Amino acid sequence: MEEHMENSRREFMKKMGAASLAAAATSIPTASFLSSCNGAPKITSKADTVILLWMAGGMAHTETFDPKAYAPYEKGMESKRVLSSFPKVPTVVDGLDFSKGLESIGSVMDKGAIIRSYKSADLGHILHTRHQYHWHTCYEPPQSVQAPHIGAWIAKELGSVNPVIPPFIAMGQRFTVGEGEELKAFHSAGFLGSEYGPFLIPDPSSGLDSVRPPQGMSAKRFEARYKLYTELANKNTIMEQGSDYQRESLMRSMEQSYRLLNSPESQVFDLTQEPKEKYDIYNTGRFGLGCLTAKRLAMNGARFVSVSTEYEPFLGWDTHENGHTRVVKMKELIDGPVAQLVKDLDESGHLERTLIVLASEFSRDALLEGRPGKKVKDQVDQPDIIEDEKFYGMHRHFTDGSSILLWGGGIKKGLVYGKTADERPCSSIENTVVIDQVHQSIYHALGIHPETNYVIEGRPFYTTPDGQGKPILDLFA
Repeated sequence: MEEHMENSRREFMKKMGAASLAAAATSIPTASFLSSCNGAPKITSKADTVILLWMAGGMAHTETFDPKAYAPYEKGMESKRVLSSFPKVPTVVDGLDFSKGLESIGSVMDKGAIIRSYKSADLGHILHTRHQYHWHTCYEPPQSVQAPHIGAWIAKELGSVNPVIPPFIAMGQRFTVGEGEELKAFHSAGFLGSEYGPFLIPDPSSGLDSVRPPQGMSAKRFEARYKLYTELANKNTIMEQGSDYQRESLMRSMEQSYRLLNSPESQVFDLTQEPKEKYDIYNTGRFGLGCLTAKRLAMNGARFVSVSTEYEPFLGWDTHENGHTRVVKMKELIDGPVAQLVKDLDESGHLERTLIVLASEFSRDALLEGRPGKKVKDQVDQPDIIEDEKFYGMHRHFTDGSSILLWGGGIKKGLVYGKTADERPCSSIENTVVIDQVHQSIYHALGIHPETNYVIEGRPFYTTPDGQGKPILDLFA
């Protein structure tokens, strides 16, 4: 019995920590803390909620949303012939083609837009977590202070839509896989404080377990544990470093987690309440159920929700070999759930005020590692002649062109923005987009001014480096 209760205690502490301490552990600046804000004015918003659908691992644009000439597999074919290993299929938008396997997403492109000219930063030797850190924070690592995730900026500036629902929820990524510590580095509110960090749900299929006490723990014992936990935090036993602001922020984070645990709103995570016909469309795995949870959260007052296909080295979109067959499976994972998410939010009237963004850290190519003029050391052996199907596909990292999809939040419908070359290298050649423009476009939709900043360690820290980022106004209706 004692062992069972001790396990319950540990489980309770783990759940409280998932919503607070995970963010706090990486959010303490090395010097002075937040001292002032410039009071940048708000601008008229077009959206209240953002859903980020994160294709972790490097989704090849030529294999998904920007297909090039199709070269079917033939034993003995030249690698240089492989630009797309899937044929093109039409979407609902005239002249816009996707690659085979993405027909469902193609059917909702009349409700959204595509950027076909995103260019990732040149960060030297390709490391997924460095590029993911850059995409999610808009700052190149390393930094002298912990840069906040875009979701944390949004939570800080706009607060909660529903005070019970955490303003920033991140689903689908575990930190027990390869590069786990590096992944934690950008799943953080940084210097903004723990209350703005992500409420972490590694597995959306068991999301309800994240917002209720451990099985077998009575309400009385739950209350006692929470009281003890807050006492420890107030005495600075849990968080031995950091400013009073950080400690107070930790306490507010814990209080918010406690409210959710005891609120009827926690049922938003109960996916069994969803009609079976809808549930079955979403049920392609953790990512699909994450999309279903994101829909329910957006309809119940979430501010920022991210759903990841999960970065795990050499799995998922990280196609270092067997690229074609792996992408077939990834398309099966995302095609139905993404399209259904758009349809459900549109039919319920929530899409207009919800901005959905689908993106990846960079793209892939069969031959080029890096980008033209900035080639880096090859990380994959790719033969000139393909004698084994495992070499058929996009196995090297490519940073010179990529696709981003957007729906809702004032985005123009049926828009194709930017272009990449039709021949290798399939680089951005028209209306090139970089990360600070992406961030400022999201902030623009939410009504957050480009000059928003806080002074940290004696200098202003902006939402985008030096406050130079500009939104892409052509994306908006």
